Amino acid sequence: MPTPPPDMPPVETARSDQVEVSFDGSRCIHARYCVTRAPATFLANVDGPWIHPGATPVESLVAVIHQCPSGALHYRCFDGGPEEPPPPVNLVTLRENGPYEVRAPMRLGDTALGFRAALCRCGASKNKPFCDNSHRHNGFQATSEPASGNTTALGQRDGPVSVRPLADGPLHLAGSLEIVSGTGRIVERTRAVELCRCGASEHKPFCDDSHLRIGFRAPGVERPSE
Repeated sequence: MPTPPPDMPPVETARSDQVEVSFDGSRCIHARYCVTRAPATFLANVDGPWIHPGATPVESLVAVIHQCPSGALHYRCFDGGPEEPPPPVNLVTLRENGPYEVRAPMRLGDTALGFRAALCRCGASKNKPFCDNSHRHNGFQATSEPASGNTTALGQRDGPVSVRPLADGPLHLAGSLEIVSGTGRIVERTRAVELCRCGASEHKPFCDDSHLRIGFRAPGVERPSE
């Protein structure tokens, strides 16, 4: 798994008698689900401790964490409560002028990523393959509503997904996937896809080899061990 740059924030943890919450700032895209839907637990714009797990009922807190699109937030229950379940349908959601939001049981090489991640598609993130909000500053434009292609139903809609950034090239995703627009319309159903991560494809979200034309450079990840 790629190592985040040294200036990335460390993982923070906070716990109550019932649950431990962890926050990986290097994965956060500031979608603000936490501070708007559990504001008693996640305090915005404060100095010092900002995560207070005991301030929100555990069931409600867990539901909010499930909505975190980047996987920056995770939890561990101490009272025998269930762990986060894998999604029943693997989804890649396109954010307008922003990243890919992936919900699936993911592995990056030999490393488990969990069930939620926001992956860079502007080409500028300093924490590739994850989004770090560089798209907000580099003028990246990409619609969340491209035309639909193959929408033939898949026999299996869940299961493991391999996330493999190719060196100086696209994101190769393998597994049952439904690529959906920002409004939830099906763009593509597939078992393997190469998604643009250089930001220059004229056929977004799909790779069209523009990374070769612009001299895109980014490390890749080896195939997972058998």
